[in-house]
Parts: sequence; structure tokens; C-alpha cells
Amino acid sequence: MATRKRLRTNNLSEEDNTPVCPRHFLLLIPLLATVAACSPFSVINQLSPSDHYRLAPNIAYGEFDRQTLDMYMPHASVDASPVVVFFYGGAWRKGAKENYEFVASSLTEAGYVVVIPDYRVFPDVVFPAFVEDGAQAVAWVLNNADDYNADPDRVFLMGHSAGAHIAALLSLDQHYLAEHGIEPDRIRALIGLSGPYDFLPIESGYLLDVFPQESRAASQPVNFVTAAAPPTLLIHGSDDDLVDPANSESLAARLAEQGADVSIRLYDGAGHAKIAVALAPALDFMGDTLEDSRRFLDALSAPSAGQP
Repeated sequence: MATRKRLRTNNLSEEDNTPVCPRHFLLLIPLLATVAACSPFSVINQLSPSDHYRLAPNIAYGEFDRQTLDMYMPHASVDASPVVVFFYGGAWRKGAKENYEFVASSLTEAGYVVVIPDYRVFPDVVFPAFVEDGAQAVAWVLNNADDYNADPDRVFLMGHSAGAHIAALLSLDQHYLAEHGIEPDRIRALIGLSGPYDFLPIESGYLLDVFPQESRAASQPVNFVTAAAPPTLLIHGSDDDLVDPANSESLAARLAEQGADVSIRLYDGAGHAKIAVALAPALDFMGDTLEDSRRFLDALSAPSAGQP
């Protein structure tokens, strides 16, 4: 039997991570005549409620231009809220935190502080710089959470596509956070959406440069699985033509072998972008991403939940 490709590099080279909207959703776009020139991200964000949270934008967590983050805080929160740090995708070479305000809209409504960092991308940097940026952003959150009514003892990492890869490495390869003096048990849990976790060999394309040969083995989250891994939820679409669902299956199997707490959801007929777009309040009918993610977060976000 032929080996399945774990990462479709030809498709990734063309990926812009732009949501593909269903026909009945597109019928709503004329209602947004004032933003007719906006991208699909902007339309989705315009349709996502924003009156229930406060935004602290463009907070620097490092010295480089792309080392900034946006922080969204629910108005209704009285006590310190649990925190979700969300890393967006973009094939490690593009993306903007502002595009994912719809993720914050959904999760702040559920009572979570949401942090969305930018991070440096190829060709300005190669692996592991973007993961190191992620670690720096998480360290900033842990060190400054009290100033934003956020609970540093209830921090979740979440990501889509390349962002899921970053979140997984931060959760599994302990050295990234250890460089900032952070113990691995400070991460309450991990949610990975359509993530590449086990995609070697890289056969062609620009990813040969993104992941230099000498550090390529260290780029694979499956290589760092131990029994100490945080509780993990992996969600993937069966029709993903960018990142093979075998990535999530492989990581889930490795976590289960080590006795870690892992759940995997494979959505029949779902593609790569649909998994993320279904997080939008106006598009949650497209899939169970938001429902499954909130159920997982809520089960682990009680102050006394802790790590298993």
C-alpha cells in the first residue's frame, strides 16, 4: 500500500487560508454594502457580535513588528476568566490576527479571555522562529494575565492549520516554554484544528526551506509526546486537501499509546478552512467545531479542574 502524503505541499504553496463560504451565507453579503470591498474575513467579522467584549489591540510581546497580540476580554466577567491563546494558520508564511476576531467573538461569549498573536513568518524566518514567537507570546500572557482579569492558572492553547502545529509544539516540546521559566503544567489543555503534526518527509516546495533539514525532525509534534501531555482535542475534516487527516490520527494514536488524555473528532465531508470558519457565531451551522471546542474547554476550565 502506498504511503499517504501527510502534507500536500503543492496545495499549501497556493493556500491563502481564506474562508470559503456556503452559497446561502453569500446571500447575506449584499447586506454589508458599506464593506463591499472587504475580504471574506472582514465579512465574517462584521457578522460576529462585538458588544460583549473589550479589545486591547496590538500589545507588544517582543521587539519585532509581528510580535504583537490582540487581547479580547468579556464584559460580563467578574472573576478572573480562563484564557484561550489562539494561533491562526497561513502555511507558516502569512496571516493576520485581526482576521480572526470572529474566534474571539465566539469564545468571549462563553466567558473566555481570548488572545490572538501575530508571529513572524517565512521568508523572514524559518523554523523554529515562529514557534519561539509563540512561546514568547504565551509567556507574556502568563506574566501579565492579572492585569487583564485573566487567570494564569487556566490557560488553553488552540490553533488552526499552521497555528495548530505551533500550539502542539508548545504543548508537547517542553523546551520552548522552559526557556521562559514556564513549567509544562501551566498549559491546561490543547485544541488542534486541521493541524500538521506528522508530515515528514517533505518532498518538494517552499517547505523544504521553511523547515531546514538539520532541524526537521524537531518540527514534528508527534516526536515529543509523553504521558505528561496536556488533555488534547484534535479536530479534522475528512475531506481536507491541504493537511491530511492522518496527521491528527497519528498524533491521537501516539498520545493514546502514552496514556495521555486525547479525543479526536473527524468531521465527514469537511475541508480545511471549514473547520475554522465554523467557529464564527454566524457560521456555526457549518460544523461542530465551536460546540465541540466549547464543551472541551468548559469541562476543563473550572478553577479546581487542574491536570489529570
